[in-house]
Amino acid sequence: MRKNQLLKRDDFTSEDPWRVFRIMSEFVEGFEVLSQIGEAVSIFGSSRTRPNTKHYKLAEEVAFSLAREGFAVITGSGPGLMEAANKGARRAKGKSIGLNIQIPSEQKPNKYVDLLLDFRYFFVRKVMFVKYAKAFVILPGGYGTLDEFTEAINLIQTERISRFPVILLGREYWQGLIDWLQSTVLKNGNITKEELNIFTLVDSPREVVQVIKRFYEKA
Repeated sequence: MRKNQLLKRDDFTSEDPWRVFRIMSEFVEGFEVLSQIGEAVSIFGSSRTRPNTKHYKLAEEVAFSLAREGFAVITGSGPGLMEAANKGARRAKGKSIGLNIQIPSEQKPNKYVDLLLDFRYFFVRKVMFVKYAKAFVILPGGYGTLDEFTEAINLIQTERISRFPVILLGREYWQGLIDWLQSTVLKNGNITKEELNIFTLVDSPREVVQVIKRFYEKA
């Protein structure tokens, strides 16, 4: 057997057990940094939304409003609505945080992120979004946004995490999904009527702030 083949066979750092240490390092860094940010809200939305559109402006305004209330704003650090949210947080002189993900398309952090964490693993990044957020605000988006939304409400449904505000922002965009959940998913008995109350549908940044403040006033 050739020497380089022997080295490859014996190099445990290329195998799954070694990968555990890399995963651990991401958790440790995330816990260490984010535990210092105080109360925060995670904001999600499409990376494909362009500036000067109504949804971009909506994301900027909701982040601005939340930052003015003292919340740090956490996004996925990318372009589109993530950029808008980080921009709004910075404009309010709040904490603007980005959790970047290493993907083949090489997502670059937007210029409005003040505190950046870089992740190789989606599941570690997801833990950070949930663990350090007092609420989720879900703006119009695609598969990634839907993934964050459904995972959050599933964790609440199954009582794996304590209930917290999960807010869909933009009735025009999300109403079709709500109608389908009611007419098809609920009708077929796959969720209960009470489980439709795990999340809230609103139209304005002011309502987002109200929902969050009302939730914690009752807690």
